[in-house]
Amino acid sequence: MKPLDYFASHPVFRLERFTAAHQAGRRLKPSSSLAIVKQHVRAGNLLHVRRSVYAVVPRGQTPESIVVDPYVLTTNITPDAVVAYHGALQFHGKAHSLTRRVPYLTTTKAKPCEFRGTQFVPVPVPPPLHAFPDLGGGIMEKARDGALVRVTTLERTLVDVLDAPRHGGSWEEIWRSLESVEFFDLDAVIDYAFKLSSAVTVAKVGFYLEQHREALMVEDRHLERLRERAPRHPMYLERGKRESGKLLARWNLVVPERVLDRSWAEVV
Repeated sequence: MKPLDYFASHPVFRLERFTAAHQAGRRLKPSSSLAIVKQHVRAGNLLHVRRSVYAVVPRGQTPESIVVDPYVLTTNITPDAVVAYHGALQFHGKAHSLTRRVPYLTTTKAKPCEFRGTQFVPVPVPPPLHAFPDLGGGIMEKARDGALVRVTTLERTLVDVLDAPRHGGSWEEIWRSLESVEFFDLDAVIDYAFKLSSAVTVAKVGFYLEQHREALMVEDRHLERLRERAPRHPMYLERGKRESGKLLARWNLVVPERVLDRSWAEVV
């Protein structure tokens, strides 16, 4: 593929992917692809965002003036990056509050980084999901301004933010965000929750679905599946925080009163 053709269809790209496309079916030195990229960076046609990641500068704009879509950029930060947690809620338009912090899943040893005021925070894929070729599933590709974004589905995102609430914001933020979603494939939610091999996460999903039973059309069979894998001993809603609350015996889950009562909904 000719470089300009590749740039036209990849607003943000990784060097190794451009190299593979550029050299496909041709006898070229690997260094030749890098040389072309560097040439276009010097000419102002490409912006070097970070190691191995480049953004295309549209005609009439400059590297300093272009706006790089944060979700497209996130997808290219590592070879396997997936927009997740509160970042996924924002991408899907369901976040209660918008932030300039985008968590993403990856199996690489990436470090947090910042680009033009947005923080990109790597979150290791939970160990139980390494056994799955698709990182546990619940990952989709969505077109956005001529590029693809890899992002978790709303079903997986529901489970993920309950499993690791530090990446979803406060409990109020998580609840208000999830409550803006009108429909979930509940079987997909439950199937994914089981893959995490965490009884307390299963209990949290069960508690959330039970609390929103009518709005989400939750059936007894959904709750029964979850109850079968709930903890055998009382657990706290958030790992590492022994916050007092009410014990829900059916889930063996200690839930703070403010979450149980959704007290934030009373504030006008």
